[in-house]
Amino acid sequence: MNYANKDGYKQRYKYGYRDGYIEKSLDVSDDDLKKINEYTRSDFTAESFYVFSVVLCNNDIDRDYEKFSLEALNTMAEKFLGKTGICDHSMKSSDQKARIFDTWVEKADGRKTADGDDFYELKAKAYMVKSDENMPLITEIEAGIKKEVSVSCSVGKSVCSICSGDKRNGGCSHKNGKVYDGKTAYSILYDIRDAYEFSFVAVPAQREAGVTKSFNSEKDEINMTDVIEKIKSIGDSESITLSKYQAQAVAKAFDELSDEAQLGREYKKNLTDEVVALCAVTMPAMDIKVFSAVAQVMTTNELISFKNAFLKMKKSNEPMLQLQNSKTKAPSKAQSFDQFKI
Repeated sequence: MNYANKDGYKQRYKYGYRDGYIEKSLDVSDDDLKKINEYTRSDFTAESFYVFSVVLCNNDIDRDYEKFSLEALNTMAEKFLGKTGICDHSMKSSDQKARIFDTWVEKADGRKTADGDDFYELKAKAYMVKSDENMPLITEIEAGIKKEVSVSCSVGKSVCSICSGDKRNGGCSHKNGKVYDGKTAYSILYDIRDAYEFSFVAVPAQREAGVTKSFNSEKDEINMTDVIEKIKSIGDSESITLSKYQAQAVAKAFDELSDEAQLGREYKKNLTDEVVALCAVTMPAMDIKVFSAVAQVMTTNELISFKNAFLKMKKSNEPMLQLQNSKTKAPSKAQSFDQFKI
């Protein structure tokens, strides 16, 4: 399953169930035509449209140990009405291909989710215009080539299955997928804020199709920790898709880290030179070339440790200034203090 943080999409992959696929083509009923014409600017005939049903998502637990609540599915059924169907989540108007005109939540008899709940699917009907431009896509749908879809929406609340804490607001420390006292932690998603679109995808956001979820629509609050953790967890045979805002955030973070890394390299070089110089002063018997080679491969902490040790040795080897007792006889003019002159 995918979800995006603040208008960015972060790849997630489905676990053990189908989610997001074109179900079948349908005849256009009078009731369908009436609903479709609510979204058109003029009345069309049934022959003008290609209509199909699609399963948008369900309430099972996915591979990232998240699931939509039944409440979320019901809210999504309302919010997906009238939403457009596009290709590969492209935001270009030229890639708009279909529009949802009917939605409902349907219980699958005899099926249970991984956590034992009754299995529900969010289904929809969508229409396309039978135009020359759309006929190749319609043909691919009919042939079963274009089957998978993914959807995007905004999720406001993510509740931990273990402690019921809201993960969005830092109210939980349990990690999804980890076992606590025999129970596997996962997140239950509530509070659907908005629905954006569904997309025909060549490679689904999940292995068996895709769902894109997002926490909100402000691009300036992308959770980079989540993005980085997801990138680090990608397997050899998996892929990841980032939204424009996530990609920009990753690029910005990379630039900042590159700058900091350069500063770190410069600091370490100066520190290495300083430690080698201190070694030459405090340990003159040391082969400085050998020590310099060793210093080049030391860690920063090791260099700091050697620096502190050399400074301590240097300080202990310095001659101490002796203060003359006031009762001591003053030196005669014949005594020489040339050795103290600078």
